[in-house]
Amino acid sequence: MSDEEPLVLVERQAEARTALVRLNRPKQLNALNGQVMDALCDALEELDRDEAVRVMVVTGSERAFAAGADIGEMAGASAVDMLRSNRIGQWDRVRKIGKPVIAAVNGWCLGGGCELAMTLDLIVAGEGARFGQPEINIGVIPGAGGTQRLTRAIGKSRAMEMILTGEPMSAAEARDRGLVARVVPDELAVEDALSLAAQIATKSPIALRLAKEAVNAAYEMGLTEALAHERRLFYLLFATEDQKEGMAAFMEKRTPEFTGR
Repeated sequence: MSDEEPLVLVERQAEARTALVRLNRPKQLNALNGQVMDALCDALEELDRDEAVRVMVVTGSERAFAAGADIGEMAGASAVDMLRSNRIGQWDRVRKIGKPVIAAVNGWCLGGGCELAMTLDLIVAGEGARFGQPEINIGVIPGAGGTQRLTRAIGKSRAMEMILTGEPMSAAEARDRGLVARVVPDELAVEDALSLAAQIATKSPIALRLAKEAVNAAYEMGLTEALAHERRLFYLLFATEDQKEGMAAFMEKRTPEFTGR
């Protein structure tokens, strides 16, 4: 890949109202340096503002979704360098995307790459995918959410084992433990993720945003607070044209035409 090639490729699926965002450092197994993360965040934020797009899919290459952070970029950094650069803030930018974003994972999904996939809303994995947090092998720990999101997804004991040993998890186990939504043949991972995205994109764009917000609140709030938040979001949707259209279509036994209003 030449220096002129973009680090992230974006392909809009106009009819399906979806977009495919592909990490484009295949020779480096899509290692996530600052430039790649900035390009990814810029692309997702632009698509988040685009009313023609309702759902996004993020993927990598056949060999790797992303094999981790770019170690060469960090090896000589001091604690002050890391604090000033605020590299972890790029994962926060991904987390703040309002529309649903699906990860389509093939091959290695390690370190910062696994943290990126977990920051997205759901994961479709090829059967050969491998998920892991191997930071312990280079003298550090996960720093972009790995210790927190992995533990919430698969439980303390298994997350502790993975993080302390650095050993990866298979796609099948990731599905069985709830980290991954679907496992499909490797060659179908992106296709299946796009098909799922197209299905989701037929729903009300406003309801999709608020549904995503409500589910994420389950991880970030206590139950009483989260239930009250869910209720407020539910009531808020009754101020939308999409709610009126959706319920009218249900009663009239027809397919609703959601406009995001």
